[in-house]
Amino acid sequence: MLQDIIIVRYDELALKSKKVRSRFEQVIVKNIKAMLDSDGCSYSDVSREMGRIFIHTGDASAVESAAKVFGVVSTSPAYTCEPTLESTAGLCAELAEGFIQKGESFGIRARRAGIHDFTSRDVGVACGDAVYKKFNGTISVNLTNPDREIFVEVRQKKAYVFTESVKGVGGLPLGTQGKMVALISGGIDSPVAAWMMMKRGCDIIPLYLNNEPFSDETTRERAMECIDILQKWSPHKKFTVYEAPHGDSLLAFLEKCNNRLNCVLCRRMMYRVAFEVLELEGAHGIITGASLGQVASQTSQNMLSEMYGMEYPIYHPLIGMDKLEITNIARRIGTFEPSTKPATCCLAVPEYPSTAAKIDEVVKAEAKIDVPSLVDSSMKNIKKSVR
Repeated sequence: MLQDIIIVRYDELALKSKKVRSRFEQVIVKNIKAMLDSDGCSYSDVSREMGRIFIHTGDASAVESAAKVFGVVSTSPAYTCEPTLESTAGLCAELAEGFIQKGESFGIRARRAGIHDFTSRDVGVACGDAVYKKFNGTISVNLTNPDREIFVEVRQKKAYVFTESVKGVGGLPLGTQGKMVALISGGIDSPVAAWMMMKRGCDIIPLYLNNEPFSDETTRERAMECIDILQKWSPHKKFTVYEAPHGDSLLAFLEKCNNRLNCVLCRRMMYRVAFEVLELEGAHGIITGASLGQVASQTSQNMLSEMYGMEYPIYHPLIGMDKLEITNIARRIGTFEPSTKPATCCLAVPEYPSTAAKIDEVVKAEAKIDVPSLVDSSMKNIKKSVR
């Protein structure tokens, strides 16, 4: 027996209107094809039918590949037959022979879609009876907690039989929720934040603020490696990556402002540069890796002051997560290792950063420096590349 098809499932898309669901399905089919091509998987077609997407392939590696596509909740390699009770029961019995061992219990999980002269229960009974007879009574039926499960989906044109499902990443199809500028520092948090918004359907435009001379090339290398890993989750589209100098701004804060405010002032300047990139790219918001209370500078009062007077939405997808949760995601998506390579920390961070920067303090500090000129300088020297 050869598995000749992979069933791809989604959940959130099913809640959309018919028009929106159809559009999202078209996007997810395109993204699946791009992921399969990127991973070198062979397939003849990717089709969709009544709440399911089907990959026509016998390539086993396509199961894991498709599960990495945003919007996919699970994939299953399946065998197909005619959508009749006799054919489906026969296929189940044939599959069970190499799947169930003598003395084990089994259960049939049957579903039916389309117009047929039998019910889902009829499918379950027919398939269960065929499997039981195949083993001459040396196995038992257990529908509550069986040792082995065989899944059956009888649809209008075909029946599908399978025994396993690979969990997908879920979310919404990438590219259906607009574009966001993602601040990428090279640490653990910011790549995870960008990935979380990709999971919600956003294409990202990575922006790296280069702190030299207060950091060195090792920090940049970490950031670029993380960006390259994130790009593998977006095979349908290359990233447009921006790198902007940020060292002059840090130097101005150190020379002219209360250094305890450096982190807040730094974030505000980063946002301003990000907004310039947002306007250049026609994006809809900024993504940061902030997590409430994780470090001294990421307090609610500081974040209030950081965002005071800002013109565009700033998204913090990690805001309610702890470090362990963030680290676990980083490991899963592949950015943890490069994020933890040795690198020079920012030397402009004060020994005792303010944890409750007042808005009026921040406004007064910024009045001591030429904010527009610093932003203009960063934008004049910004570098753009495609990765």
